[in-house]
Amino acid sequence: MSDDTIRLVTIGRILRRRWRLLAVLAVVGGLVGYGASVLFPPRYTASASVLLPGQWEERELLTQVNIATSSAVVDRAAASLGWAGVSGGELRDQVSAKAADGNIIKISGTADTPRRAQQLSDRVAQQLVTFAAWIAGDSADPEAATGPEALRQKVVQTNRRITELANAADPGQTVESVQARTALEKLRIALEEAMKKLDQADPATNKAGMIVMGPAARPTSEAPPTRTQLIGAGALLFFLLAVIGHLAAARGNGRLRTEPEIAAALGSALLGTVDVPGERRVQRPKDLGPRAWVRRLLGIDIRWDTPIPQTSGDEASRRIRYRRVCARLRDRMSSSQGLLVVVPEGDEVAHRAAGQLVAEAGSDPSPTSSSRGFPALRVVEVSVSQPMVPDRDNESGALVVLSAGSWTAGELAGIAEACADGRHEVVGIVVAGTVRADPPRSAGHPPDNATLALASRGRATGESV
Repeated sequence: MSDDTIRLVTIGRILRRRWRLLAVLAVVGGLVGYGASVLFPPRYTASASVLLPGQWEERELLTQVNIATSSAVVDRAAASLGWAGVSGGELRDQVSAKAADGNIIKISGTADTPRRAQQLSDRVAQQLVTFAAWIAGDSADPEAATGPEALRQKVVQTNRRITELANAADPGQTVESVQARTALEKLRIALEEAMKKLDQADPATNKAGMIVMGPAARPTSEAPPTRTQLIGAGALLFFLLAVIGHLAAARGNGRLRTEPEIAAALGSALLGTVDVPGERRVQRPKDLGPRAWVRRLLGIDIRWDTPIPQTSGDEASRRIRYRRVCARLRDRMSSSQGLLVVVPEGDEVAHRAAGQLVAEAGSDPSPTSSSRGFPALRVVEVSVSQPMVPDRDNESGALVVLSAGSWTAGELAGIAEACADGRHEVVGIVVAGTVRADPPRSAGHPPDNATLALASRGRATGESV
């Protein structure tokens, strides 16, 4: 199975077993997004288009876009708007421009109301056209006329003066008068040709003035992020953080899941794995306090990372596994004394497996000359936080029964040390796993109440049971 498949299965398990918690966290995230939308008022964006007639290169269009958002244009727009407490520096953050197809510059203005957004985009577009005309020399202000425009005005004045001189010349047909009029006419023609060449060389004459393509449309909806988007983003963010938190916790919990790791932590050999049929009702903590009620309501009172039970064979095949474990115990023991079956406290799967082992050991026929009988087993439940195993009495060792994926290496090492303090040698380990099975009972199998009756629970104080 690939890593991607494992991740998908794990995420699906989280969604199935933690859907209540994920739903609550998504609602909390939505409320946080709603609070953010209240703190940040809605914004509206309007756009105005400015047409640039003629042939324009891409870099020239980019230059005009930068001019549209420059302080020279935005400051003038702010001054013409006259909004109280709003400066050009603040408006520069609310104005954007981009070049569209067809030599069109799209200017967008963002404000807290649709009317202000419309006014802002319109004023910036108008100021861009005015500023571009001033740069090209098309300003109607005579004092602002410089460069080519000033030269054109001088040429007009010169032509007017030539006309006056031609009219004032001697209307007669003398040689001097004809020569004077001819010289003046040549001068007029030379000036006109010079101005034509100047107009052809001036790029501003090849490109007509910019045109504002109508007023900006007043926006009817908020600009992103809207309140709905903030609520959805908050819910999605909290949902993803919850899933990632579950994955990180599962990766860093340190619980041992494989038989070699468990055997290495306890310092003993694995005698086998046994199957325990899964119960229809999940075992939940018996605490009935307010915190336990909340945990049960959210579905976090049981673990989510336990694997889905696999389908097992019939009850006879499961009993064979228990009998094989008992046979291995018999072969490893040098005497006929009993064994202490140590089960971690709270491990219901391991406790049921220990009870089944006790039942199978007790159902062994009487020993013969060629084969000793199965050892007598006595079950004790040991606290993991403060492990304490009863002192050695008639037992010749300890058998640890536990379920995989429930305990860390440190917790299992504590159980091994507790067995050593009680002078019990850990002769073997049995790993129990939950399976799905609901077949009819075999004829010779004892009922469940008999199995549980044989699995007596020992005290964590060290007293014999």
